[in-house]
Amino acid sequence: MKLFPIFADLKDRLVLVVGGGAVAERKTLSLLEASADVLVGAPELTPALAALVAEGRIRHLAGRFDPAWLDEVWLVVAATDDRDTNAAVSAAAGSRRIFSNVVDDPELSSFQVPSIVDRSPVIVAISSSGVAPVLARRIRERIESLFDHTLGQLAGLAASYRKRIRASHPDLGARRRFYDWLLDGPVAGFLRQQQPAQAEAALAAALADPAAPAAGSVALVGAGPGDPGLLTLKALRALNEADVILHDRLVSGDVMSLARRDAERVPVGKLPGEDHNATQARIHRLMVEHARAGRRVVRLKGGDAFIFGRGGEELEYLRAHGVRYEVVPGITAALACAAYAGIPLTHREHAQSVRLVTAHCREDEDNLDWPALAREKQTLAFYMGVGQLDLLTARLLDHGRSPHTPFALIENGSRPEQRVLSGTLEQLPALAAEHAIRSPALLIVGEVAGLAPQLQWFGEHLDGRVERMAA
Repeated sequence: MKLFPIFADLKDRLVLVVGGGAVAERKTLSLLEASADVLVGAPELTPALAALVAEGRIRHLAGRFDPAWLDEVWLVVAATDDRDTNAAVSAAAGSRRIFSNVVDDPELSSFQVPSIVDRSPVIVAISSSGVAPVLARRIRERIESLFDHTLGQLAGLAASYRKRIRASHPDLGARRRFYDWLLDGPVAGFLRQQQPAQAEAALAAALADPAAPAAGSVALVGAGPGDPGLLTLKALRALNEADVILHDRLVSGDVMSLARRDAERVPVGKLPGEDHNATQARIHRLMVEHARAGRRVVRLKGGDAFIFGRGGEELEYLRAHGVRYEVVPGITAALACAAYAGIPLTHREHAQSVRLVTAHCREDEDNLDWPALAREKQTLAFYMGVGQLDLLTARLLDHGRSPHTPFALIENGSRPEQRVLSGTLEQLPALAAEHAIRSPALLIVGEVAGLAPQLQWFGEHLDGRVERMAA
């Protein structure tokens, strides 16, 4: 180990920054966050540093570096663009046994400032020992994505109850289990939901009655259309914390592979021809049963839970049964499939509005507003429409939509096997049958769909118009 990691308490301690440019400004602001008493020595200052001097938050030593500036200083940072000056600062500090950091110059530095992840009071520091600062930054970015921004609040709450936790759980093993519950259970959940009073109440209740059963929770999580890279950070955290995952049929295997390894996986997808109401009732029952058993449940849905995902019904059921819940939005199919097909859903020249439409209806239950859907200058995105293409096409044409209106049918959107079939509305059923398009597929109808042949950038593109002309 080349460098010994150490955290310094700089509160009200004198720290010198030599330099008055942008780098010195960044270092000064970081030191102020640590409540240091900052001196800045330089002939000139950036406007931001000058403003800090005017506000009385820092002091300015005007002129070029003078070793006398180091009197009574605990640390010094050299941030000039002159290596001779930086070397002089380093040498003068070394002779006084004062630790010095020369920015981006490990050879002249007796300490280095790491990349940090700040969730105060929790702080994570990452260093490459000056060998590869870019690598340290990449690692910091990865860690940032893993830590929720409420972690600091949780740590502060735990610290304020530390004595009570120790008193109620004198056994070390029991105390560790309690802290695991604190970090993963309802207290952390309430903080993520910006409900600090409820978080503290849950902690106090657990301490008052340690024998009470732990309460579980349900997270409705949108898994997006399939590409695991489109998962939100919050969705990824939920999958990593889940005890049970109730997942839809269309959630991709790549997304499922990111979940906690020992989580119980329960497929609850609806299949064509089965009683969907009965399946939904089973989903409701499983969510409540697992939550009441103290488990963290993720109800994982393709796309977004609140767009044709019956998420509202599930929340109503959870609320009626007193189960705590949260919602993690996902990227819905219309947005992702359009983007991966190179189709802008709105365009100043072609479409001023977008309609998201479910095509999952029988002919005798058709209650869509077809005259409104057939209007020009709008984009239609039909979900679950592969089995209804004949009906959709006929209805749009019957209500005045031009037979030459472009369409794009996106199969397995955002996944490696994505195919985009484009053509005109009058060709839609025949082209889809000819190319054996299967679910999951999203249908986009409107002038913007005509941009797919030029702008499509991902997967395979099948241009039905060219094929028909060649034939």
